Amino acid sequence: MKALFIFLLLFNGICINGRAQVQQNNEKVNLPNIVFILADDLGYGDVGAYGQKLIETPNIDQLAKEGMIFTQHYSNPVCAPARYSLMTGKHAGRAYIRGNDEWSERGNVWDFKAMEANPFLEGQLPIPDSTITVAKLLQKAGYRTGMAGKWGLGGPFTTGIPNKQGFDYFYGFLCQRQDHNYYAGHLWENELRVPLNNIATDPNIHFPKDLDSLDPRNYEQYVQHDYSPDFIVKAALTFINKNKDHPFFLYYPSPLPHTSLQAPERWVDYYLKKFGTGEKPFLGGGYIPVRYPRAVRAAMVSLLDEQVGQIIHELKKNGLYQNTIIVFTGDNGATYEGGTDNEFFNTGGPFKSTYGWGKGSLHEGGIREPFIVSWPEKIKPGTRSDHLSAFWDFLPTVCEITGMTTPADIQGISFLPALLGQTEKQKHHEYLYWEFPGYGGQQAVRLGKWKGLIEKMHSGNTAMQLFDLDKDMQEQHDVSSTYPEVVKKLRGIMKKEHKTPEVRSFRIEVLEKP
Repeated sequence: MKALFIFLLLFNGICINGRAQVQQNNEKVNLPNIVFILADDLGYGDVGAYGQKLIETPNIDQLAKEGMIFTQHYSNPVCAPARYSLMTGKHAGRAYIRGNDEWSERGNVWDFKAMEANPFLEGQLPIPDSTITVAKLLQKAGYRTGMAGKWGLGGPFTTGIPNKQGFDYFYGFLCQRQDHNYYAGHLWENELRVPLNNIATDPNIHFPKDLDSLDPRNYEQYVQHDYSPDFIVKAALTFINKNKDHPFFLYYPSPLPHTSLQAPERWVDYYLKKFGTGEKPFLGGGYIPVRYPRAVRAAMVSLLDEQVGQIIHELKKNGLYQNTIIVFTGDNGATYEGGTDNEFFNTGGPFKSTYGWGKGSLHEGGIREPFIVSWPEKIKPGTRSDHLSAFWDFLPTVCEITGMTTPADIQGISFLPALLGQTEKQKHHEYLYWEFPGYGGQQAVRLGKWKGLIEKMHSGNTAMQLFDLDKDMQEQHDVSSTYPEVVKKLRGIMKKEHKTPEVRSFRIEVLEKP
């Protein structure tokens, strides 16, 4: 009987009848479940709710109809720093992880057969064990925490693995490189390797010159048995089922629709009927060859949408949907690699998304993301918000929702009032700041309608381009010479927000000069 009266005196939350509660406005409120769905390399215009015309995403679109669409939500330009900001509430000027560091001092980390034989070669640079993550905070607040998908913040046997960063359960890819082939040799469940019925294959291959590249049968050699997204979504659904009587946080960073272009035949056939079979094949180089790249790219986005539908169905089946916050977004702008043909799909929506403008760039097409939040009976259906927000706002938003104390050393601002339609209570970012050591070295600030961008910084460039996003969403007209006072203010913000990174590979040397 004594156990019935144990209180979870953590961050003013308590547990009654298996459901953690929090004191809000002098009332005890059941804590909502939180499901965060993160797509990989999804462009701003890749889903119907944001203007996509060719690829069908009915489940994501329905989520938007039942919830809120954000029009000015930002991430980072590539995978690892985006995920780090999401987990920690820190922007790139204060982050431990500021780029994709493959930790190559371990050996030939791009040798896929070697990685299969030696797990110590897997994974990216690990985040420290002292890192405060949103998952660790939610654990302390009484949540069960689970992740199914792609991690990218630390390899096996390091401090960076999900189970040491706040997740009770993990299933999926630890290593970003390995999900470049969806027919992977293995996945991970917690700290154990789970073999798949595939042979580990380097995706950086070329189609044989002695074969007919127009014959789809010649591409069957690239299809194996176990398609990793099928296993990942099953793990997510199982986590929901096992924790349905307890508040939970499910982080679902799907590998879809990142290249290589590989998708189930049923979805590819669907889009072949829609698009026809006349397109040119992608013959490899960096990623696996594919006969019908447009059909497969569309198939991968629609498969992701199908999985969103499966998660929603599981929540509804278990009576959890009404008390669950669902977030859907992407980790960075759309890729231009592997035959994706983002111009055909208008993947960037109103923004340019080809090389130098999409993934890997601090232009809008590389960092502005679709962002949809559903919370039945809390968020007014079919609403849109122009609130300026970013990945580093998720952690403080969760803290406010659950009644936790927000960590002091973060740059995020809770957007809970915006979700609830309480615009008068919503705090706002004066500006958003980015820096990125990849793709030549870049730095950017968004201040109201102004966007300041410096590129090619590793070559010593410090000249700032200035864009008026109200008039020039595609950032085609540099007006820096017309508004020198704005440039001066943005430079001051850049100097204030940059702190020398702890990891040398993330340094942009021109920023370290007095």
